[in-house]
Amino acid sequence: MTAREILDHFPAGGPRGSWPAEEKAAELTALGTPATVRMDMESDRFIVVPERES
Repeated sequence: MTAREILDHFPAGGPRGSWPAEEKAAELTALGTPATVRMDMESDRFIVVPERES
């Protein structure tokens, strides 16, 4: 496993139609911190990471 900076994280089992990780990544990007979402299979969660680490 590689160490990475995690800006935020959200459980994978959110309500249908809810995209909190993507919304957070968009918010951070709009504020000047380019971010993207990845799935962390080991912890079953979506993580928001800096764009450069995607």
